[in-house]
Amino acid sequence: LHARAAARFVTLASTFSSNIQLARNGQQVNGKSIMGVMMLAASRGTELKLIANGEDEKDALERLSELIEDRFGEDE
Repeated sequence: LHARAAARFVTLASTFSSNIQLARNGQQVNGKSIMGVMMLAASRGTELKLIANGEDEKDALERLSELIEDRFGEDE
């Protein structure tokens, strides 16, 4: 993820009380950390696993998945 997309993800993830994690190839990072998300070095087409644990986990997964599916609100 480039900086702008990572920032949008982290900003949204930070609105939830649940613990948010992103994983790629066995490496798991804090989804509320811009540095962690960028360290995944995920380019377009990379498969990521989104993990949420907590009282608002269902809403977090839905909203974050929508953001990803919408390509972080950016045009191609």
